[in-house]
Amino acid sequence: MENTIFSILPPILAILMVVITRRVLLSLGVGIIVSALLLADFKIGETFAITWDAVKGIFVSEGAINTSSVYIILFLLLLGIITAFISISGGSRAFGDWAMKRVKTRVGAQLVGAILGIIIFIDDYFNALAVGQVTRPITDRQKVSRAKLAYIIDSTSAPICVVSPVSSWGATIIVLIGTILASHGVTEYSAFSAFMQMVPMNFYVWAAIGMVFIVAIRNMNLGSMKVHEDRAISTGEVFNPDKTIPGELKEDLPTSRTGTIGDLIWPILGLFVGTVGAMLWTGAQAIEGETTILGIFENTDVTLSLILGGLLGFIVSMIMFARQALVLRGVEANVLGSGVIAGLKSMLPAVYILIFAWAIGDLIGRLETGTYLAGVVENANLNVAYLPFILFILAGFMAFATGTSWGSFGILLPIAGEIAAVSDISLILPAMSAVLAGAVFGDHCSPISDTTILSSTGAGSNHIDHVMTQLPYALISAGIASIGFIIVGFTGSTMAALAVVILFLIGIWFLSGKSPKQVNPIEEKVV
Repeated sequence: MENTIFSILPPILAILMVVITRRVLLSLGVGIIVSALLLADFKIGETFAITWDAVKGIFVSEGAINTSSVYIILFLLLLGIITAFISISGGSRAFGDWAMKRVKTRVGAQLVGAILGIIIFIDDYFNALAVGQVTRPITDRQKVSRAKLAYIIDSTSAPICVVSPVSSWGATIIVLIGTILASHGVTEYSAFSAFMQMVPMNFYVWAAIGMVFIVAIRNMNLGSMKVHEDRAISTGEVFNPDKTIPGELKEDLPTSRTGTIGDLIWPILGLFVGTVGAMLWTGAQAIEGETTILGIFENTDVTLSLILGGLLGFIVSMIMFARQALVLRGVEANVLGSGVIAGLKSMLPAVYILIFAWAIGDLIGRLETGTYLAGVVENANLNVAYLPFILFILAGFMAFATGTSWGSFGILLPIAGEIAAVSDISLILPAMSAVLAGAVFGDHCSPISDTTILSSTGAGSNHIDHVMTQLPYALISAGIASIGFIIVGFTGSTMAALAVVILFLIGIWFLSGKSPKQVNPIEEKVV
């Protein structure tokens, strides 16, 4: 069943079940079993063996601990503990009080999240979780729904990373581009200059980021997002209390009476400095030869850096708690154990979803779903001018079905270079840009994507609520980007295509209605 049309059945089935049942683990579990059945040719014993191998591979690979996934899980658990003790130490309450005096509108609260998402471009995982931790007290106080915050985080994490040369994404992509250009004898620009020329061609990124600011400033609430926003404004419930919320503390933990803003800032700063410092250190250690900033980010160990940053953040949060409990006497010291347990339990929903998503992702990889989809395009008789548009759609569907943008552009970038080289070499950069853009688009829409899961975790939003509320905006951005890729395919003009993308965003701005203050008169009373 590998590399055939049947290989797309498990991801499609899992995604449809997620949408219909709203039960993520059940849907992913069905997708895992169907994938294993196809790989085992419907032999029950072998199906169980393949399923167990996929789950075991998350934790142990080739006789050694699979650090890439284990470190992510440990980082999430550490983040849960850090969050619990920031709350116990009074940091969240103090930061909320401080923010209320300075960020006085719902628009301002949303813009804080958007701007932080753009500034923290080092890595999408770190972006999704760190921005959520800093912004959540502000958006909660201003009655911005968690679903809206998750959308803002998700639409400014991977999109920024994919166009930033100094990031874990950018450094890897530059290496891939350099290999592809060299294999086709393209010598007029270096890998770095090619990457920089591709940045304005990533029309989905600019459409998605533009939509974030339109949604925040113009109160453009579409579909189920309107339901979440209306509930937050009218009742103060920023999420549906009947649904599972990853990262949300369910226990009624005590809060220090003497907490200050520093009880939040210092642990988060420790997390940030520790992670970025570890990324620079691990990258520099892995380089053989001349040390450059691009080389550092190309070779950095992101997951190890996250766990080291998490440990530093945890240590700082414990120091702040000890200060509150033993020096200032703002909270009892015996809450230590219950705080740790509450923090761990708050992250278990996210951990379970990630494990299931990784397992189905591994099995889909064995089914060669991505290879099959890529082969369909490579063997088709296409008008070369449509190549960027078709690659954008294909990469989007592939990332949507497999839950991985990295896997999608890893497969499709060489194919895009090959097709452009044999048909019209001038389209090689637009074709590769289309692959990167499509991979991020599909990643945004996929309920089995790890970055989507981590965005909902960072924001404290129910995962399926995040997927369903983000989908309309991602589709609008993809529609705008599609027009841009068609234009660049036929005209070869990046500026003309980018101008059309900007014009569409301006049009949406004027058609999207009035500001939140005008369309929500109750906001003055509620906020």
